Amino acid sequence: MAGSEQPPPRREDGDAPLPIEDAELALAGINMLLNNGFRESDQLFKKYRNHSPLMSFGASFVSFLNAMMTFEEEKMQLACDDLKATEKLCESEEAGVIETIKNKIKKNVDGRKSTLSMIDRLQRQIIVADCQVYLAVLSFVKQELSAYIKGGWILRKAWKIYNKCYTDINTLQEIYQKKTQESLTSDAANDNHIAAEGVTEDSLNRLKGAVSFGYGLFHLCISMVPPNLLKIINLLGFPGDRLQGLSSLMYASESKDMKAPLATLALLWYHTVVRPFFALDGSDNKAGLKEAKEILAKKESAYPNSSLFMFFKGRIQRLECQINSALTSFHTALELATDQREIQHVCLYEIGWCSMIEMNFKDAFESFERLKNESRWSQCYYAYLTAVCQGATGDVSGAQNVFKEVQKLFKRKNNQIEQFSVKKAERFRKQMPTKELCVLASIEVLYLWKALPNCSLSNLQHMSQACQDVDDASAVGLRNLLLGAIHKCLGNSEDAVQFFQQAAKDELCRQNNLYVQPYACYELGCLLLDNPETVPRGKTLLLQAKEEFTGYDFENRLHVRIHAALASLREVVPQ
Repeated sequence: MAGSEQPPPRREDGDAPLPIEDAELALAGINMLLNNGFRESDQLFKKYRNHSPLMSFGASFVSFLNAMMTFEEEKMQLACDDLKATEKLCESEEAGVIETIKNKIKKNVDGRKSTLSMIDRLQRQIIVADCQVYLAVLSFVKQELSAYIKGGWILRKAWKIYNKCYTDINTLQEIYQKKTQESLTSDAANDNHIAAEGVTEDSLNRLKGAVSFGYGLFHLCISMVPPNLLKIINLLGFPGDRLQGLSSLMYASESKDMKAPLATLALLWYHTVVRPFFALDGSDNKAGLKEAKEILAKKESAYPNSSLFMFFKGRIQRLECQINSALTSFHTALELATDQREIQHVCLYEIGWCSMIEMNFKDAFESFERLKNESRWSQCYYAYLTAVCQGATGDVSGAQNVFKEVQKLFKRKNNQIEQFSVKKAERFRKQMPTKELCVLASIEVLYLWKALPNCSLSNLQHMSQACQDVDDASAVGLRNLLLGAIHKCLGNSEDAVQFFQQAAKDELCRQNNLYVQPYACYELGCLLLDNPETVPRGKTLLLQAKEEFTGYDFENRLHVRIHAALASLREVVPQ
């Protein structure tokens, strides 16, 4: 393993040794993958997968990534089998633990060997935890109750391993530093029950990076869980410290472990997708941009051909409202991802959204139609977006035909996005949509996905006019909610408050758009939080949105946003 001075490991069948240390080779394989060398990376890991647990894990990770990018049943089963094989390999060779015990008993055993066994054992445990996390994700994808329960317990096991390894590695680092500073005797090291002889700073740092990826992701993801799910989370024994999560991921991204590039991508994903989508920073829609740009500037040169890094560049540009530049980046990423269909689909998705933001419904329609026909993720959702954009171009007859397809493509019954799509499409299956209502529906989607802040002032004004042009009694509450959101983006707080108040009072929307009232309460509450004099009223509205409404579209999504708003309030106003 890393830090070893032994000869490179050989396969039992006598093949040539690894060309370089397995930790370096694994990192090279992941870097190859991120630079669009998916096939080459896959071949590399498969070639050496039997040389060490680390290379086996690399092969299993590529298999997992392939499954998650395609959602094909066969590939998902193959990924499960590969991950279990890696897990078995790590657990079957527990010589490290035995040797560590023996070395504590036998004083004449070389200290370096003992330490390497300990390093090896920790590496294996981290790999086992990583495998369990990915197995849990594959389980969750099935979206069955039994799969959720199984996945939850798998994650619990993984967290316990991460937590213990993280603590053990920190302890080893402290002993190593103390040893180098104070020149501890070997007896003193034995008193600590950890053989510090032979440990290198590099091997410990890499291991810390290896465990910090999973450890940090746990903290970061759990920190965003809304209160209504926290009881379950607490029962499973998970923590949730946002700053600890970010700190750990940053450490992992700077390490020499194979997951360093993945930690970098996780940080970019968090800053450019999660933070704005869940409004983790309240009304500050550009929070996280500084961090994301710094990460990209630092790492971009290492990944000149990476479609993923180009994708995140586009995300940053979109958040900065530089939509034309974002479109250029997404188109470039699309071209770079020639052999990676699902990455192409992610880019197409963003191209569709940027086109909607620009109210270029023709281009948006073309992107979403291609996704509807090619993607296996959610054809139902893509069909709805296709129909909305097609209708917004004026082709209402063609749009109605696609609206009729939405129900047929409804497969994931527990998926909120698909439920929303079917519910919204139902009306236009029975009656011909109008261009005005389709434009309103496109603005509605932009609002729900937190994309209105990415729109230019001129487009926001066009959207405001489009909302006012809608003359439909059943859409009054929705129209007021959207007008409030648009005026909020335009900086017209007084007008925004009035529209949100009207939306919150609209009882008719309980029949047609159940989510309008709780979302209006949330929006109104957030606006009132900006004024010290109205903070108590704002907090009351947030709690009202959280506690008085249930069973509406995207309820969990709103709860995460309310949780973030209340948490930020606690940071500013001492309780």
